[in-house]
Amino acid sequence: MRAALLADLAAEGSALEELLVPLDAAGWARPTPAAGWSVAAQVAHLAWTDDVALLAVTDPAAFAARAAVDPAGGGDRGASTGAGFAPEVLLARWRAGRQRLLDALAAAPEGARLPWFGPPMSVASMATARLMETWAHGVDVRDALGRAVEGSRRLDHVAHLGVRTRAFAFGAHGLPAPEQPIRVELTRADGSRWADGPEDAGQRVTGPLLDFCLRVVQRRPRAALQLVAVGPDADRWLDVAQAFAGEPGAGSEGPRRS
Repeated sequence: MRAALLADLAAEGSALEELLVPLDAAGWARPTPAAGWSVAAQVAHLAWTDDVALLAVTDPAAFAARAAVDPAGGGDRGASTGAGFAPEVLLARWRAGRQRLLDALAAAPEGARLPWFGPPMSVASMATARLMETWAHGVDVRDALGRAVEGSRRLDHVAHLGVRTRAFAFGAHGLPAPEQPIRVELTRADGSRWADGPEDAGQRVTGPLLDFCLRVVQRRPRAALQLVAVGPDADRWLDVAQAFAGEPGAGSEGPRRS
């Protein structure tokens, strides 16, 4: 299972890199929907976060010391600083950092708990979170370049994380977590189904899997998506859904810098 997940993480990074390689300087400087972030800033943020994740995997004590000094993570600074590098330097840095993180996650002991800016994570959770963030920032890049955002089986991991972070999303907005189960039934791009939760749950969310993933990473406003909620908790969830750590995001307003 870990090998397959890490293969998907590697593939998600490669898919984004394929879009970046042909870009000229103007392409790297193009603004993305995240206010103040160019394409280069998006990649610099990913490179910075991969480096911090590597520290969490390989030296938890050093990560804890860093997080104690800067509990917010410093991702904005990482983006602004890294965006100043020449495109080929930034791309090489991100590529090498991705590989180092993949190698470290593959070598991490079974059952390891990795520190992070929120609760500690399992190796699988860390890999899933990195895949989610890589894809989410890739959506920003694709939007900036006028490229379509397409579904893939890798989005199963993002949907899984979106469901698992439901209680966190409610809590981040000062709301109690739903006590009743919510059934999630989503349709992949190839027509197959992805589902989670009891089949007899009274509340449910249905729609395209791609739309659900776009919602939980807050890259699209709810009104732009074909998601249907049945039940008050399910309906509220689609307003506050947030699969990434940190403060409450932009919610129904759309893209944010996560």
